[in-house]
Amino acid sequence: MTTTAPVWDCPFHHTDGLAFDPLLKRLLTEAPIARIRLPHGEGAAWLATRYEDVKVVTADRRFSRAAGIGRDLPRMTPAAIAQAEAINLMDPPGHNRLRRLVAQGFTNRRVERMRARTQAIVNGYLDEMEEHGAPADLAHFLSSRLPLHTICELLEIPEEDRAQLRTWAVAMMRMGPGSREGQEEAKAGLRAYFTELTAARRAAPGEDLISALATARDGDELLDDQELAVMAMVLLVTGHDTSTYQLSNITYTLLTHPEQLAKLRAQPELLPQALEELLRFIPFRQGVGIARVAVEDVELGGLLIRAGEAVHVSYLTANRDPAVYERPDELDLDRGAPTHMAFGYGQHHCLGSHLARMELQVAIGTLLRRFPRLRLAVDPSELDWDSGSIWRFPRALPLAW
Repeated sequence: MTTTAPVWDCPFHHTDGLAFDPLLKRLLTEAPIARIRLPHGEGAAWLATRYEDVKVVTADRRFSRAAGIGRDLPRMTPAAIAQAEAINLMDPPGHNRLRRLVAQGFTNRRVERMRARTQAIVNGYLDEMEEHGAPADLAHFLSSRLPLHTICELLEIPEEDRAQLRTWAVAMMRMGPGSREGQEEAKAGLRAYFTELTAARRAAPGEDLISALATARDGDELLDDQELAVMAMVLLVTGHDTSTYQLSNITYTLLTHPEQLAKLRAQPELLPQALEELLRFIPFRQGVGIARVAVEDVELGGLLIRAGEAVHVSYLTANRDPAVYERPDELDLDRGAPTHMAFGYGQHHCLGSHLARMELQVAIGTLLRRFPRLRLAVDPSELDWDSGSIWRFPRALPLAW
């Protein structure tokens, strides 16, 4: 068993549209369990890139997120995004307790009850886009609005506060020189806002998800004040961020793959399956997310990971693993199982995945039905892609129809 490995320098900052990061591809091919150095944090970390290895790291309790609290672990952003009380840094059994409480707000039944309201909102946004006329920026009229509106309705965030919350959420995900101060200010601003809001909801509960969490019990236990404030903050940020960018990314990908788009238009019933393939195919973020720490020595892929060492996974490479997917670098809307990892895997699988899928189904389905001649209004080479965030997305997506 090997206990050492060369260290790869990994900026993971590939900004060529939605082209797959060639460094990630090299790691998957040449060093599927690799030692890497990231732009921020101390020392090196291990990175698992194969589908089966990612499953092990994300589901095996010998790899702990909580064990990294208080450590300056290797990461993509100048400041760590997650907070110590957040569910995404917890391990069982505390994680299970909090997840059970939060999951009550994201059941399939509850999400399906929101579908008609989401449809009405999408119709209104596309009315505005059509009235504006072509070319129209999808990011402005739909992508930046729908997911934020939906999660803010669930949490009953006052409309006048939403723009500031969105500004903070964007600042938290920035990378590169000069972004640390803005990250820390944004995190502090969000935490202060939700500390005040959750205290008010605990004192006078309403019908919203925050109130439900404030009063929900797991046996005799309630969420404490800080758990509740951070949970509400996490729900706001994660509940809209990925969907916002994926609405534009999915539309762009379909419009630049005309054969696949034609297939979907001819068989609209394929939409749910097609969206799963699009989520698998699109490299929607830069690099890696939150590290785990080995709590004991673990053998993985013929290498020994020692207790205390940081371990990252790449869901992006897992979604392109040729051992799991035939022709992994091709978009094929007829592709079925296996399940992709765009929403993560294991105990930290995204709680809001049902909500995200519903939003995407309604928004993308309506967009394609309503505009049968939808197309990009500029050459793809003219699009301006964001280069300073952990997310990958076009800043604007001008469309014509």
